[in-house]
Amino acid sequence: MSLMMTTTTHKSPVDRDAASTQPDRLPSTVYRLPSTVYRLPSTVYRLPSTVYRLLSTVYCLLSTVYCLRPIPPVPSDFLRISPKIRVLPIIHGSGDCALEVRRVMLSEQFDCLAVPLPPSFQCDVEAAIEYLPTVSLVMQRESLPGYGTQWTPDADDTASDPDDPQASYVPIDPCQGVIAGLRIAIQEHMHRAFIDLETEEFVETSTVLPDPYALKQVPLEKFAAGILPAIPRPRQDQVCDRIAAMGARLRELERRFDSILLICSLVDWPWIREAYTQPPENPPEDDEVFDTDSYQADPKTLAFMLGELPFITGLYERARAELDDDENLSIDGVKELLLVSRKKYRKEFGNRARPLTPHLFAQYLKYVRNLSLVERRLTPDLYTLVIAAQQFAGDQFAMHVAETARDYPYQDNLPFETIPLSIGRARLPDGDIVGLKSRLPGSPVSWRTCELQRRPDKAEQERWEYRWDPYRQCSWPPEDVAIENFRTHVKDQANAIIGADLARSEKFNCSIMDGLDIRETLRNWHTGDLYVKVIPPSRGGLDCVVMLFDSPADPRDYPWRVTWMAEHHDESTLALFATDYHKEMVGPGIGMATYGGAMFLFPPRPVPDIWMDPRLDFTETLEERLVAAACLHSNERHIALLSSLPPGPGWRRLAKKFRKRLVHVPLGRFSQSTVQQLRLVHVLNGQQVRSYASHFIRKA
Repeated sequence: MSLMMTTTTHKSPVDRDAASTQPDRLPSTVYRLPSTVYRLPSTVYRLPSTVYRLLSTVYCLLSTVYCLRPIPPVPSDFLRISPKIRVLPIIHGSGDCALEVRRVMLSEQFDCLAVPLPPSFQCDVEAAIEYLPTVSLVMQRESLPGYGTQWTPDADDTASDPDDPQASYVPIDPCQGVIAGLRIAIQEHMHRAFIDLETEEFVETSTVLPDPYALKQVPLEKFAAGILPAIPRPRQDQVCDRIAAMGARLRELERRFDSILLICSLVDWPWIREAYTQPPENPPEDDEVFDTDSYQADPKTLAFMLGELPFITGLYERARAELDDDENLSIDGVKELLLVSRKKYRKEFGNRARPLTPHLFAQYLKYVRNLSLVERRLTPDLYTLVIAAQQFAGDQFAMHVAETARDYPYQDNLPFETIPLSIGRARLPDGDIVGLKSRLPGSPVSWRTCELQRRPDKAEQERWEYRWDPYRQCSWPPEDVAIENFRTHVKDQANAIIGADLARSEKFNCSIMDGLDIRETLRNWHTGDLYVKVIPPSRGGLDCVVMLFDSPADPRDYPWRVTWMAEHHDESTLALFATDYHKEMVGPGIGMATYGGAMFLFPPRPVPDIWMDPRLDFTETLEERLVAAACLHSNERHIALLSSLPPGPGWRRLAKKFRKRLVHVPLGRFSQSTVQQLRLVHVLNGQQVRSYASHFIRKA
């Protein structure tokens, strides 16, 4: 497992030398997950004073959430710029902030809604909002492609070209507080004012902010007050001009409307208020800009544009349509994400899936909570959910979590062209790559990678099955070691059962023998005598173990029946019946089957193929043939039988016919998760496949 963080948008390199020496080698999938950063780096050198202030403010805020340190009362007019203007500072892209916007707009009366977007976006943004819940984006180009840079052999292909075209965009995201406010304002026929400055080249700014989940316990006024001392004064000239322009346009709106609501970023509102109260002598003027264009985002890349996970964004929209409670969806949505992922996981793997019990999910959620707190977050991001799922239930469940998280159920076809997105980049319909800058920037987003064994597609499986050599097959050594260790454990359990059957109780004389027999002592308490256990050594040994994982077994489910000889002295002679490994090819020359039952002879010795041996044709079922073969080829009196139910009279008579005795070991004594993993057997098309089999073999 390889975990790493990177800030680039290209894929991690593949070991080309290793790939060239192994046919059809496909490396494990490296999932690149966008991770929203709501925190400061754990190790920071030479921090500016504003960052130190931000650290202390975040601590005060989190202390308030956990009732460790109260914040003084905040005046009710704290978020008012003037008697007619109320400001609603939010963190862009947060579903919790969008809920706060909805609460304020539906509980109070406003004549006008002011948003920090330029007027050139208004027509297309409001038109795109009408298509919600289908997500789209409105883009405005800033510059045309340049031709001043020449390619050189030493150039870094992974670096972004400064001459690439740039564009700014507005995500039409239901969990964007500004979009949620405009959506309500359109429905309520409220006047909308886009008051930002028109800029030819937009300067994007993002700041590390506290997790907005704190709004569940802290009012917005206290939240903003706690952050206020740590908000740095803007230094870029364009940002200062934009703030000055918004302050001036708010004064113009105040002459026309009596109640104005301004929705803006949490880091801009104190300086907008300052620009309103202290207007500059020369207000900035708008630049000439390109027209805006509307696009539909590729459904597979919505995670790069939406502030929340696409799955949770869909839950917000479902709750809105069905009038359900959505106050705690930022956490309850994670639980529903896990349940849907479990359903898909069970559908794919069937009885081979690991048992994902409520107890396991409870431990998983505790682990996710701890990982989030380690990263100074209150809610988990996608990377945390996937890593925890991988460590608790394996790669396959982690893949289902990652794939379910990016599902958005309301993405219908729009009259817009579709473009794929990445972090800060997009591919336009003409094939050009354009750099993207969000007009509603939230917390910074970074690349984080995790390595998962990928799922082969249908075409690959068919090609691998076509190339299979029917005259060559062998097992995978790690699975041989695991099943042999389990066989030894079952044998030890059977020996203990044999010894327990021969145990007797005796009156204590001079030796405590094999321990005090409490039951017999209490039974004879009135006599005052002590009784001890005597366990004599068992007669004979065990050289054969029969494991029946699925009984009664349907022969149609287990068409593959084979007897394998041991490759070395540490392996058993193995006879088994299992599912058809051709039906599930996991790699070139690698098939996977599921044990229905198996017989192990140790020490190993050559025996005829039990499935072709005419001496066993009197049996009727697969399990009965395994038991009969064990009785025929075992050199010891006892045979260990692992099954869910004890052997019936018929099997006992069969064993007695061969002068054998079946020692039943209940299957319920062992972990069901362990048994499910041991039932998987990978069949390799020759010993040369073992050199690269580990790159394809994936556990359920």
